[in-house]
Amino acid sequence: MMVEKSVVINKPRQDIFDYLKYTRNQENFSIWNMADPDKKTSFHGTDGTEGFIYSWESKVKNVGASSQKITKMVDGDRIEYELRFERPMKNTAHSKFILEEKAGDQTLVNWNFKGPNKFPMTLLTGFFRRLLGRDMSQSLENLKFILEN
Repeated sequence: MMVEKSVVINKPRQDIFDYLKYTRNQENFSIWNMADPDKKTSFHGTDGTEGFIYSWESKVKNVGASSQKITKMVDGDRIEYELRFERPMKNTAHSKFILEEKAGDQTLVNWNFKGPNKFPMTLLTGFFRRLLGRDMSQSLENLKFILEN
């Protein structure tokens, strides 16, 4: 299953990259990170560098227990992650932010999520794609608001 959403932000590409590269900043715009302010979090490595791991554990079912590792960074261009979900479902997925310079000081931020789709979950692909897409779009709008204000 692949879901991709994007937003145009009125900021230079490098400024957006410099904000996104710090995984902890997701606490400010990702609706999943904001869903449980009482979740337990842990960090391993240096935020903003390849290999950094952000882990969380929550009693809120939709937040669950998982970790996110920065697997690749190309300065000013892209940040790639591996996500390992433990709860509510065990799964591994990949995600990335790709930044594309537009006219003036505008940047197109593409965010994609790719996860395996095994039976019987294939029966719910459309439902998950819509839900995930809605949440990603809202998070990108939050990111746009933060960076433009």
